Amino acid sequence: MKTFRDLVFHKNGTGGINSRTDFDNGFSISVIAGGLAYSMPRENGDSPDDFEAFEVAVFSPDGDFTREFFPEDTNDDVLGWQDRGEINTLMLLVQSKV
Repeated sequence: MKTFRDLVFHKNGTGGINSRTDFDNGFSISVIAGGLAYSMPRENGDSPDDFEAFEVAVFSPDGDFTREFFPEDTNDDVLGWQDRGEINTLMLLVQSKV
C-alpha cells in the first residue's frame, strides 16, 4: 500500500507543489499545497517539508472527482488542511476499494 511517503511532488505553475498518484484499482489522489490551496501555511513552497497540511482530491476510475471516501458532511470536491496522518488514512481507504 502506498502512503504519503510514496508521493512524488512537483512544483506547479502557481508557485506551489502538487502530486498525483494512481492506484491499482483505478482511483487516484491529488495532493497540493501553496498559496492558492487549502494548505498550511497557505503560501508558496518548494517541498512537502514546507507544509504541515495539504489540499486533497480523489478521482474515480473515470477521472471524475469523488467524495466517496470523504466524511458525509463534506460539500466540496476537495478536503482542505489535511495532515500527513489524515492523508495516509484516506490513501488506505481509497486503495482498499475493490
